[in-house]
Amino acid sequence: MIDRMAPVASAALVFCALMNTVARGQDVPGIEICTVEKTMERRTSCLQSNVDFLQKTITKLGADHAQKLDAANRQIEGLKSTVAGLQKIVDDLQAAQKKAAEDQKKKADVAPAKDAAPAAKDGK
Repeated sequence: MIDRMAPVASAALVFCALMNTVARGQDVPGIEICTVEKTMERRTSCLQSNVDFLQKTITKLGADHAQKLDAANRQIEGLKSTVAGLQKIVDDLQAAQKKAAEDQKKKADVAPAKDAAPAAKDGK
């Protein structure tokens, strides 16, 4: 019986929480329609409220984007240093490979000369 009541109680709590959220939503700042105001003072106040809201929003968005740009720039710098390190490793590997190829070529050149010299002596 208690197992059957738990989902119902949970749904009721969620419903109550949503109702409280909707009731408090009237105090949220935002853009208001100022043309419905009849007096000039109230209309001016409404427009000023809209301007203030927009300025705060722009400032907040500007700061958010500046933080994102800074983070992206830090990530780019980190990636640049990683690429530079990898490039150095590739250059070192290429140099080692080139040196190994030259060493093999020298050994190949030296080995036939040794074989050819004894063959010439044997031929006398």
